[in-house]
Amino acid sequence: MTRIDRRALFTSGAAAALLAATGAAIADTPRQGGILRLAVPRDGDLMDQVARGAVFDTLTEIGPDGLLRGELARQWSSSQDARRWLFDLRDDVQFHNGQALGVGDVVTALEAMVMPQGGPALIEATSDTQVQIELRASNPHLPYLLADPAFAIALGGDVSKDLTTAIGTGCYRVERARTGRDFRATRVMDHYKNGQAGWVDVVELIVIPDAAVRAEALRDGYVDVAALPAPDGLTARGSFHYHPSATDMALAARLDVGMPRTIGSRSPLDDGRIAERWWRT
Repeated sequence: MTRIDRRALFTSGAAAALLAATGAAIADTPRQGGILRLAVPRDGDLMDQVARGAVFDTLTEIGPDGLLRGELARQWSSSQDARRWLFDLRDDVQFHNGQALGVGDVVTALEAMVMPQGGPALIEATSDTQVQIELRASNPHLPYLLADPAFAIALGGDVSKDLTTAIGTGCYRVERARTGRDFRATRVMDHYKNGQAGWVDVVELIVIPDAAVRAEALRDGYVDVAALPAPDGLTARGSFHYHPSATDMALAARLDVGMPRTIGSRSPLDDGRIAERWWRT
């Protein structure tokens, strides 16, 4: 059963109705290609968050519309009391080194992670493509919780803290990673999400501690997106997209950067998935 966050559904539905009522244009259709360059601050680990969102996948994910959907899991179901869960894995997923995703990778990864109170009493493979999670207490929200980046799946279950050695199943493969400085990743060809995500060919992140310098880099065209804490006179001299708004700004982007019409509000960078969900127009 696929469960959704009703509050997110209501919010996204209301937003869509408002756009229709005001005659706002639908966002441009994503197209493949180009480089997406992002400037982020040093504080808050935003570079790491975005990079890991590009490199790793989870069993489920929260889409930019706020709805729950499968990622590495193609479907799931639960017992009537929501204590025993079965997750059926996709059979078309490979790690960045070419190795196929195995049920053992998922079991090992989940066993190493700390879940909320009432977490698993047992995690086991019931077949080559199915994982069973038996909880100590009922939790109907487990599929939603597993969408958290903290439950990313890596090769052998090893979600390395060092991005230079990270091997995931995400849309992007690490090319360069320097802690606190920069990150570069290239799109994985023939990825299982092709046509749905991972629109740009290359993602580059650069740490710029000073907000004014990030704003200048955006204004002068050195980056395409910048994390900015508040409206700034430097960006006000140009035309940009602002998220969530020009008066309550977390991100500013050039007008040739496409983004989903609705973006989840769980974090300023859409849970780190900006790299795979935004595109160059």
